[in-house]
Amino acid sequence: MATELYALTAPVFVRALTNLDKIIDKGRAFAAEKGIDEQELLDARLIEDMGNFISQIQRASDSAKGCMVRLGGVENVVMEDNEASFDDVKARIAKTIDFVKSVPADAINGKEDAEVVLKFPNGEFKFAGRDYLLGFVHPNFYFHVTTAYALLRMKGVPIGKMDFLGG
Repeated sequence: MATELYALTAPVFVRALTNLDKIIDKGRAFAAEKGIDEQELLDARLIEDMGNFISQIQRASDSAKGCMVRLGGVENVVMEDNEASFDDVKARIAKTIDFVKSVPADAINGKEDAEVVLKFPNGEFKFAGRDYLLGFVHPNFYFHVTTAYALLRMKGVPIGKMDFLGG
């Protein structure tokens, strides 16, 4: 039996974002327990030219939303990228999950071969729907989710693989 494309979108995004939300709770608790200013965790970055923790959450959110918009043909929910606290990033995750869940399966299923065009200042990329999801969205989404996890781990937050996987 073939896998429906929807099964590779919303449930995947919701699971990872839900796990990330729980990881954020652990980061917040760690900061409180150790007397660390939350801003230190929110501003954490691996290297200067890379986005900080907040940016990683924003980009993961954008990846999930963008996929649902492009494959599902639905109107995007604009998020202003003005998050500045753990409450803000948790609210963004919740809003993203709600949006992802709002896109019906029949809007995504059958779009395996639909053309998706991404436009950038230096050109554009064209994909078939399945290739867009598996070759662009998933790697990009997980890059940002993993980086957010790694930033908190780097700061000493006691999280592990099972937190990332949702165990």
